Amino acid sequence: MAGHPLITAQLDALAARLPAPAAAELADGLWETYERRLDECGDPDRAAYAAVTDFGDADTITAAFLRHAPQRRVALLLLATGPIMAVLWGTALLTAHALAWPVPPAGKLLYGGALMATVALLLMTIRERRSYRRGRAMTVGALAALIALDVLMSLTAVTVGPVPAWPTALAVTASMLRILLALRALPSVLTG
Repeated sequence: MAGHPLITAQLDALAARLPAPAAAELADGLWETYERRLDECGDPDRAAYAAVTDFGDADTITAAFLRHAPQRRVALLLLATGPIMAVLWGTALLTAHALAWPVPPAGKLLYGGALMATVALLLMTIRERRSYRRGRAMTVGALAALIALDVLMSLTAVTVGPVPAWPTALAVTASMLRILLALRALPSVLTG
């Protein structure tokens, strides 16, 4: 198959940004579009520019692919449920007088910082437009962090706090459900 530097550059960019099977499928389509345009006009440069215009450039294709990627859907779901979790845990911690718990201030700051970093990872995932792999890595990191944070908060609330009241039981149940959701989503993010 006769090559053209513009087509090769687009395919190299797609190969660097997307999973190999998707990049290979897109490569076939772009080459077919280029060859069709070359048959129509006979000029390799015009055919290459027309093929990229018809097919879409690497930035446009990558952004479209990432809009529908599994990691983006998972990040959106977790961000959408975040306010619900905040209300549940906020209510549980207020009713259990969590400020009086024997947890060092550094531990509270560390937990809050880790939670904020996790939210930042999820926000960066949904805004990612250039690299599928980077979006996937950020989502896997956020899922692992949320699992750890939910386990830690649940164990702390049950062991350090007073006898669990219904708000604490509800918050712990919600955390367990989010852990199950995260574990269920992990394979699709890793293989997607």
